[in-house]
Amino acid sequence: MKRSEINRAIKQAMACFERNGWHLPPNPRWDVTDAGLGDFKKYGLVLVNLAEEDEYCEKLMYGVKNQRTPAHCHRQKKEDIICRNGELAIQVWNHNPNEKREPQIFQVKINGEMRDVRSGDIIHLKAGERITLVPGVYHEFWPESEECIIGEVSSHNDDLHDNFFANPDVGRFPEIEEDEPPFVKLVNEL
Repeated sequence: MKRSEINRAIKQAMACFERNGWHLPPNPRWDVTDAGLGDFKKYGLVLVNLAEEDEYCEKLMYGVKNQRTPAHCHRQKKEDIICRNGELAIQVWNHNPNEKREPQIFQVKINGEMRDVRSGDIIHLKAGERITLVPGVYHEFWPESEECIIGEVSSHNDDLHDNFFANPDVGRFPEIEEDEPPFVKLVNEL
């Protein structure tokens, strides 16, 4: 990614957070990714790590309409993905979506209640709604509204060792082309 694209994405997220009354802590820990696919508009996400403790983590994320976070799962982390503002779609599988299988029914917790879903189903979340994902559940999500503020509350977060993407070409942190000075340093640059 170009640094100018990262700077622009952070400023856009900051403006959206401010318009919607989300106040960031001092010296927020920013993270911007294009999933290593070189197309931020299609595969991109802006994240702020609000809490990074051994026992738990909290993130605030920002995306624009149809900007996807590619299918992935975690082997350790349990997480709630929360639509804080806007509308969010999240597709879930009980196996790697690249594996050819008949869709199976499995259960996920949506808004605190267990529900049967079919592997590959798309869940639509409105502001305030959440889905709880246990380790091993593949998920891909994208805003359905022009902008979306997304929350994540999880058990311990390990971005380096606990992200398993269905597409092996996906990378967690982008390579950066320095075409202008950084507006802020990213979490992987500190």
